[in-house]
Amino acid sequence: MSATIEFIFDFGSPNAYLAYRALPPILARTGARLAISPCLLGGIFKATGNTAPTVAFAPIKGKLEYEMLELRRFVAKHGIDKFRLNPHFPVNTLMLMRGLVAAREVGQEAGYLEMGLGGLWEEGLKLDDPEILARRIESAGLDSASLLAAAQTDRVKLRLADNTAAAVARGVFGVPTFFVGGEMFFGKDRLGQVEEAIDPFRRAENST
Repeated sequence: MSATIEFIFDFGSPNAYLAYRALPPILARTGARLAISPCLLGGIFKATGNTAPTVAFAPIKGKLEYEMLELRRFVAKHGIDKFRLNPHFPVNTLMLMRGLVAAREVGQEAGYLEMGLGGLWEEGLKLDDPEILARRIESAGLDSASLLAAAQTDRVKLRLADNTAAAVARGVFGVPTFFVGGEMFFGKDRLGQVEEAIDPFRRAENST
């Protein structure tokens, strides 16, 4: 009866990167399973009328500066020392996310995740450039030709679109969002609440 943390995910969110890097100790403490749900953040924004923080907070004096302060605090707290803001942000992640769906189909999700996260938020690469993306996939030991070809199939496109629509239908309005059972938690700063939500599952497992 181990809990599952479902992670509504898009590479394009720096907070998704930070949350992903902060999750391993929680998974180790709780024994929970992590399930990545690839979605398009742009599609979620469009469906919900949401906007990126850099846009939404820009008119508010001091708000963006404070958000950056909280980001630095989070990085320091969790020891995420490889993180850097991507100089090409925002990056269009459509092909990158379709590639993740394709990689999952052939059992290469973990390697592809590390490729994309590292490329965007550690190496500062412009991964919406097809040539740069292909080279980075190859450097991760993956077959860029087969993955990017699969990413262009109707099957993969539909899976990503369906995931995005399903997330919106569940109340998702941004990334990172997490579900534990039926409970939704938004933002990297809710990871403590995510861990607390796993406790009932742990108690039930220990009582059997």
